[in-house]
Amino acid sequence: MNEIKKQEIIQKVNNALEQLRPFLHADGGDMELIDVTNDAVVQVRLLGACSDCSMSSMTLKAGLEDALKSAAPEVKSVEAVSI
Repeated sequence: MNEIKKQEIIQKVNNALEQLRPFLHADGGDMELIDVTNDAVVQVRLLGACSDCSMSSMTLKAGLEDALKSAAPEVKSVEAVSI
């Protein structure tokens, strides 16, 4: 993926995250975009209550991944990373 395409995907992902953020904040959590890999995998870091919530993997796959794929169809998957 070229740099321009990657920046377009990052912008779409950030816009989608901003729309999802109020729902995460309501539960005391948040997510931070770390990177979009060259093979279109979105890497996020779980913050606050999301970082140690037992349901975070379900939220990540069922909620966040679906929303990001709707906003940016190029996205292949979403994974949580720790830094």
